[in-house]
Amino acid sequence: MPVTPSVVLHDVSFAWPDGTVALDHLSTAFGRGRTALVGRNGAGKSTLVRLVTGELTPTSGSVTTTGPVDHLPQRVQGAVPRLPSVASPPAGREARPTTPDTVADLLGVGSQVRALRAVLAGDATPAQFEAVGDAWDVEERAGAALAALDLGPGAELGTEDLDRPVQTLSGGHAVLVAVAGIRLRGRPIAFLDEPTNNLDRRARAALLDLVDSWRGTLVVVSHDRELLEHVDEVVELRDGDATVFGGTFSAFEEHLAVQQAAVAREVRVAEQRHRVEKRQRIDAETTIARRARAGAAAASSVPKILANERRKRAEATAGRLRSGSASAEAAALTTAREAGHRLRSDDEISVDLPDPGVPASRRIATITVGGRATVVQGPERVAVAGDNGVGKSTLLDQLVGLPGARQHPLPGTSAEAHTDRVGYLPQRKDTLDDDASVLQNVRRAAPDVAPAELRNRLARFLVRGDVVDRAVGTLSGGERFRVALAGLVLADPPPQLLVLDEPTNDLDLTSVDQLVAALRSYRGALVVVSHDEGFLDRIGLDVRIELA
Repeated sequence: MPVTPSVVLHDVSFAWPDGTVALDHLSTAFGRGRTALVGRNGAGKSTLVRLVTGELTPTSGSVTTTGPVDHLPQRVQGAVPRLPSVASPPAGREARPTTPDTVADLLGVGSQVRALRAVLAGDATPAQFEAVGDAWDVEERAGAALAALDLGPGAELGTEDLDRPVQTLSGGHAVLVAVAGIRLRGRPIAFLDEPTNNLDRRARAALLDLVDSWRGTLVVVSHDRELLEHVDEVVELRDGDATVFGGTFSAFEEHLAVQQAAVAREVRVAEQRHRVEKRQRIDAETTIARRARAGAAAASSVPKILANERRKRAEATAGRLRSGSASAEAAALTTAREAGHRLRSDDEISVDLPDPGVPASRRIATITVGGRATVVQGPERVAVAGDNGVGKSTLLDQLVGLPGARQHPLPGTSAEAHTDRVGYLPQRKDTLDDDASVLQNVRRAAPDVAPAELRNRLARFLVRGDVVDRAVGTLSGGERFRVALAGLVLADPPPQLLVLDEPTNDLDLTSVDQLVAALRSYRGALVVVSHDEGFLDRIGLDVRIELA
């Protein structure tokens, strides 16, 4: 008996209010088990997820599910994990998630906890009873879910932390709490959008164990190769189509490599055939021209009626020869083009970081950890490492002089920049205005550059056409990163110090390669926080500072 898919998208199209098409007549399905949804930045993965959860409504087509859907969004601290029903918001309207205030909100049980406390305090209104429902033990269950998280020594959470402000959590701890909320709510279908962002090794191991033991339907949207080896099926979104492959991502890559090698051979054969047919057509035209000259010369020595008959026969023969050669060449060209369309050729971002002119003797920053100072001098590359929750992002906030930066939790730990030319790319890209357009955001860093020139420069980051005029809040995580990075690169004057907090979050593998190449050629100072050890190894570190 065939198994009914848990999620079905049938002939789904979606366009943003400005007319930009994100998905066009897409049909695919997700079954029980663990599925990876992969594709390059901007392919429409996050849009697809938001359509399934009901946060967006398809322009046309249908989305059906066999049960309620839960969702871990890309930007965990920017949106509460929602419990969308199968019903979608009214046509043309986008449901906006609210900002989580407390750990209970991040778990997705904040309203139930508040209603329960109100009832216990004497506010026994029907609305409060309805909000509680059957969850009279919600605080105990939420506390147990928090206590089960392996956050590391000194970072444990429990029932007493339900009212703790979300902003006091590290990015990695926020992700784990949000995933714990999904398990706590127990919905049969769950989508996790880039769940390994910001996770240290301990947290990553916990998440992978969670994925391995998941019951029901789990779809992970990720570029993380380690996570992608823990799935049963891969769905690739590319050029508006979805390709389904049974197996892990590495098996999918091997299959794709074999397929593309065969297509490349087919292209070479087709192109060679086209060249042969083109030469034969040229030879045929040469033969026809020679015969025509010979026929014209012979016509003067024969009667006119005979000359006309010969001319007609020669023209008919030439027509057949010309038509056959042209048809063969056209067919060969069509075959070559069809094969070429199946050969993958992806655009890549072109990041050319400007030379800020930093001499080797220039003191750029001082980072003090446990009373021990490290001076960042000249174009040095420094990594700040440590487990989730030790204060890496807080240290970066202090380094760039962020207004309202908290005091560092570790005694004798602080950071100070000795230049005012600092470019900062925070973990959650909060420097961008979600309601403003891409062009408006980038113009803040380069107000004197003409809009037309900014559009040309943004195209190098694959931000093109109508996307430039779209609100940043509608972009995918990878697109959002490229806009934030463009704001740094296009700043005038260029920054002498780049400060990057988890820069590879949300980036596809090709974009990470391009970022590495750009940073290796950058002649300013660099301070970076990342749990991606492969990325850190590739950018040529000079200093590594450990927080513990």
